[in-house]
Amino acid sequence: MMRKNKVVSIISLIFAAALTVCGCSSSGEIGEASETEAPVSVDDVKLGDSSSVYKDDDDCSIVTMYLTVSRGNEADNTNHTWTDLNAYSVYYYEEKGIDRYKVEGILQVGDENGPVQGLLGYGEFAPNCTVQIRGATSTRSPQKSYKIEVNKNEGYWRGQRTIALNKHVYDSVRFRNKMSYDLLKTIPGAFSARTQFVHLYVKDLTEGDKNARFEDYGLYTQVEQINKTYLRNHGLDEFGQLYKATMFEFLNYDAIKLSDDPSFDRAAFESILEIKGNEDHSKLIAMLADLNNLGIPIEEILDKYFDEENYFTWLAFQMLTGNGDTTSQNFYLYSPQNGNKWYFISWDNDDAWNYEEDIAYGGDTDGYRYTKGVSNYWGSTLHRRVLKSEQCRKKLDDKVNELRQLLTKERLTEMAEKYAAVVEPFLSSAPDAVYAPNTVDDFRKIVQMMPNEIEHNYEMYKISLDSPMPFYVAEPIFTGDKTMFAWDPSFDFDGESVTYKFELASDYLFGSVISVQENLTVSQAFTEKLAPGQYFIRLTSQNESGMTQTAMEIYQGIDDVKRYGIIGFNVLEDGTIQFGI
Repeated sequence: MMRKNKVVSIISLIFAAALTVCGCSSSGEIGEASETEAPVSVDDVKLGDSSSVYKDDDDCSIVTMYLTVSRGNEADNTNHTWTDLNAYSVYYYEEKGIDRYKVEGILQVGDENGPVQGLLGYGEFAPNCTVQIRGATSTRSPQKSYKIEVNKNEGYWRGQRTIALNKHVYDSVRFRNKMSYDLLKTIPGAFSARTQFVHLYVKDLTEGDKNARFEDYGLYTQVEQINKTYLRNHGLDEFGQLYKATMFEFLNYDAIKLSDDPSFDRAAFESILEIKGNEDHSKLIAMLADLNNLGIPIEEILDKYFDEENYFTWLAFQMLTGNGDTTSQNFYLYSPQNGNKWYFISWDNDDAWNYEEDIAYGGDTDGYRYTKGVSNYWGSTLHRRVLKSEQCRKKLDDKVNELRQLLTKERLTEMAEKYAAVVEPFLSSAPDAVYAPNTVDDFRKIVQMMPNEIEHNYEMYKISLDSPMPFYVAEPIFTGDKTMFAWDPSFDFDGESVTYKFELASDYLFGSVISVQENLTVSQAFTEKLAPGQYFIRLTSQNESGMTQTAMEIYQGIDDVKRYGIIGFNVLEDGTIQFGI
């Protein structure tokens, strides 16, 4: 019955839009358009985020949650201790090939005096949820983030049954993600998500201690999960296609197949895109086929498959906030089931707002970072094709300048100071102070820097447009008594000629250089045939204006410093090459 009602509502929406487009009023007046004109499609209906979903939000309030955890049963993987659940990272589970441990829990919402009557979980004595750790690299941290799933028929919290509590352990100010989402919900063309500061207390009964008390777990940020419930709450089609990018560069992947294909492998599919909505992948496959057909102009691709305002808004926002980890992940793709257009929804903004901090505190890189500006997106087929179009670059530039006017230093200063007032007391006391990456003085300095981010990232955006684009390096090959090295040509937006500098060394610091070749006009170099051993390549390009760029590769040594444009390889005793070490 729900599906039928949804279809009826979509048809009604299309019909209403058709009346408007055709000049027909509700009183039956007819405009200049013909009465027989075909109805508009879903793609002609302008989709946007629902502002009403945020109307009761208080961006700087704190909700207190109480979580009582206990052992469950083996059938649903909840027969574990709280200690065991917090002991392992995601990589342990991947290595073992097992699901993440869970425990049962009673989730109660209240204030600092305890659970509050009328709120979720009040008066509960039996488990109403399950709990597991969430995240990827952050699961290595002693402080974990949690995914709490409220059981069916046990109620909702703010219309959600899946509650993600993020500790943001690698964010020195702990509010970068929230700041981005709170800005996105005010920007036309963007989709945001509800967020909430949460003070969490946990009582552990998994070890059998009936006298256990609630322990303070410090400050978290709850972020609304992007799922079917999200689509419904935000006025979107819950029966539409929804994918979370895992390692998705808009290529024609062999693993992206129809779910009824005999060779369909869900695990292989979801290593690229996690399926969060409709299981019909035909629309996704059609888009990727056309996008990777270079005979179809990118302007036609955008018009047919993407909402341009949403796309350019999403791209401009990521670049201006410096959220670089968005080339192949940390975004969702959504499309209503009866339409062709795809929409970008932001996810995980922890990498944003950190340029000033990297400069002041040394960062983890040396040399130029192609991860700023348009060059960061060159590895994605969609973004690369868009950026090669002068017409599309103009649309992006217009959107960048539009957002730059909205994201003023004064506005960001006010927001950062409000968030800091919430976060600082927690980072100044246990348990969060124990794991804080900076002193309180450093925290305050970083907060003061953050409002400068937009202008810094804007300058990097402009520099990237004047620079050659990054490029991939191919595996070296032996040809006769020579070793041949090759790489993709570096593209220049202004059509300037590009030359290359090739360096080969036996160490990644390039203290023991074997070969240096400069002013190369072709994307290849030769050396004598290499003996068995370990080697490193460093490649840079330069255009006629003197602007430089590195190869796409990154080498990270034991010092954890990221070195751009460097890739290592081994020549083995049998003459084979082990590339990309």
